[in-house]
Amino acid sequence: MRFNIRNILFIGLVVFISLAFVKKLSNDVYFEVPKGWPEPHYNFKKNPLTEEGFQLGRRLFYDPILSRDSTISCENCHIQASGYTHIDHELSHGIDGKIGTRNSMTLMNLAWSKSFMWDGGVNHLDVQPIAPITSSVEMDETMDNVVKKLQRSEKYRNLFFKAFGTSEIKGQLVLKALSQFVLKIVSSNSKYDKVMRNEATFTQQEQKGYELYKTNCASCHIEPLFTSEKFENNGLPIDTTLNDIGRMKITNKKEDYLRFKVPTLRNAHFSFPFMHDGRFKTLTEVVKHYNSLGNDKNLPKQLSKPMNLSDNDRVDLVVFLNTLTDMDFLSDKRFKYPIK
Repeated sequence: MRFNIRNILFIGLVVFISLAFVKKLSNDVYFEVPKGWPEPHYNFKKNPLTEEGFQLGRRLFYDPILSRDSTISCENCHIQASGYTHIDHELSHGIDGKIGTRNSMTLMNLAWSKSFMWDGGVNHLDVQPIAPITSSVEMDETMDNVVKKLQRSEKYRNLFFKAFGTSEIKGQLVLKALSQFVLKIVSSNSKYDKVMRNEATFTQQEQKGYELYKTNCASCHIEPLFTSEKFENNGLPIDTTLNDIGRMKITNKKEDYLRFKVPTLRNAHFSFPFMHDGRFKTLTEVVKHYNSLGNDKNLPKQLSKPMNLSDNDRVDLVVFLNTLTDMDFLSDKRFKYPIK
């Protein structure tokens, strides 16, 4: 075969277009792991991220169509400005004004999570939305009905085709789209993060608080995710009106009585109220609670030794915790309600 200038130009054009396509595709599936962070637990090979999947997941996250009477969306309990939890009441509110038994957990950095919910009752992100969708006090719907409602929508049929190459909507694809959205909700640009990247410095008070955190909090709230992903008894007496026994409800093991998942401290300044039942409204109350513990054989060893923080220490610790606020994350337009 003889190559002339036209052949060469044509081949070059094909190669350029192919490379451009590959580059676009690689951008679509790219998930950035912040420097110094561990590798994510989530298996992206089974649900590759795409821009179309992300946009579909975002629309589903904000659409009350997931609930029985189309009044409750995921966003009702997971508001961006509060770190993807609610802030106006202690316990989550659901369909028909019903009140649940727990404070909603924040949604962030979920690619690194192995279990979900306060009691770890869900062990994979791709099935986590089933719990609120089917809960009688949250969305009170079935996945079959969700699929039927979405299938009747030409808009959603087109969006599913763009995201997954099929207009036949299935429950598994609904869940995968929601995962693609929440997986991208990563908080890693707080002042703390900038200090760790040598882009900023702590004030003297923040540094003092950081040292207090490392001495008293870091064994459960491990950097950089500020959670251990474990379940612990944190010394809270049971609320006798809720009678929430924690992880024991899942495992039936006596040692899991009153054990709840260790939540992240990231963006805690905006994610009040605190604890599984929302009993504390401020970080100061939380610190006072832990400062009051000690010498209790039922507590994990990390809490068995009294902290003995002074009033100034408690203030300094809260000041450090405020450096975990990521304002870029809390206002990122990529995660807001889709206008179109």
